[in-house]
Amino acid sequence: MLRGLRSPLWPLLLLLLLLLPPPGTWGHGSRARPREGAEEAGSAGSWPAFQGLRERLRAAGALCRRSWALFSCRVWPDGCRQDEEAPARPPGWSLPLLGQQYLDILTTWYCSFQDCCDSGDCRIINNFTGLEADLRVRLHGQHLVRELVLTAARGYLELPRPDKALALSFHGWSGTGKNFVARMLAENLYRDGLRSDCVKVFIATLHFPHHKYVDLYQEQLASQIRKTQEHCHQTLFILDEAEKLHPGLLEALRPHLERQAPENPRAKSPRTIFLFLSNLGGNIINEVVLKLLKAGWSREEIGMEHLEPQLQAEIVESTDSGFGHSCLVKENLIDFFIPFLPLEYRHVRLCARDAFLSQELLYTEEALDEVAKMMVSGTKTSSRLQWF
Repeated sequence: MLRGLRSPLWPLLLLLLLLLPPPGTWGHGSRARPREGAEEAGSAGSWPAFQGLRERLRAAGALCRRSWALFSCRVWPDGCRQDEEAPARPPGWSLPLLGQQYLDILTTWYCSFQDCCDSGDCRIINNFTGLEADLRVRLHGQHLVRELVLTAARGYLELPRPDKALALSFHGWSGTGKNFVARMLAENLYRDGLRSDCVKVFIATLHFPHHKYVDLYQEQLASQIRKTQEHCHQTLFILDEAEKLHPGLLEALRPHLERQAPENPRAKSPRTIFLFLSNLGGNIINEVVLKLLKAGWSREEIGMEHLEPQLQAEIVESTDSGFGHSCLVKENLIDFFIPFLPLEYRHVRLCARDAFLSQELLYTEEALDEVAKMMVSGTKTSSRLQWF
């Protein structure tokens, strides 16, 4: 339906906004001042004035065509003719000033309804500035996660031709923020967040509960990945409770995580991110952090070099899960194992405050203390509930 907006009537609104000249070209007041001697000139000055008006209208027409061409190239890149010579832009009517701002606003508005963004797909926004801000402001007590997730996601999605999917494995106890960060990533990479058609969430015990149906699950998982990749050139797959996935399902993921040789060098490479969320390794993370804190280290001084070797060893040696013995780990198909540190009382308190603020609810310091005490001493909340 919106394609019908390409009719001649549609450019009028756009062009009226784009053609507003910079403020300085209209004079210093709300009313244009007559030139000195204009009254004395009388009819003698009417012809030069008419000539000036005609030149102004001609310039406006040229800018109209230029503005419409730029807008069309943004929203319909397939039909864009980049080789057209840009019309001259006289002083006072320069598009990169006020008109450029209107062009950006209108393009964003139009693309909120239609797949026409610079990326080729308006469902994809890749808002790294927003992701950085969310990780800095909304995520508490996880300085390693903040740095690794942003660096890995941005570095991968800005590659011109990635030759494999990006695989991130989140590890830590329940309640440390694994699901929260996964949701945050989806919200900043896709306009519709977890509701996007380009994002799929799988929970091991919910979607693949019975081992006797593993063959059927393998087909369903492979089919879902393939269809999503065909529908979107950038996809995000989140596998929660990854330590409970059947080894056959982990094996089925191998082709999607291995390095691929591009068949057509000129074709766009699909971009895929896999997030594995697991409680596996949570105990060793907590032990290492506690040991360092007792030794006088501050929390922010703890780095990956202190955690990564022990975490990977714990994952590989685990006998309660097939994840560490899968091809994904043994063949180094996981790009980053990201540890989530245990939260301290002050971090839980900040999380409680954010929850009140997000719901626009009033709170007291005593209420935050009560919530923090319950969260710290209470039972672990099922991660499944955090998705819904």
